[in-house]
Amino acid sequence: MSVAKVTEITSSSSKSFDDAVKDGIKRAGKTLKNIKGAWIQEQSVVVGGDKITEYRVNMKVSFVLKD
Repeated sequence: MSVAKVTEITSSSSKSFDDAVKDGIKRAGKTLKNIKGAWIQEQSVVVGGDKITEYRVNMKVSFVLKD
């Protein structure tokens, strides 16, 4: 039997939502082992001078705990 845990993280990128997700998963992988999936809970942007300056994602990451 496996036991999974879910943690919530926020990540941002100046390029795109896709990059924000990839950067968030990459960073989470440095401290969380056995990541099995993630789902995007929320997306938002920061606007400055009529231009998008930052893409942000709030996601939940699931990982399996070792015995």
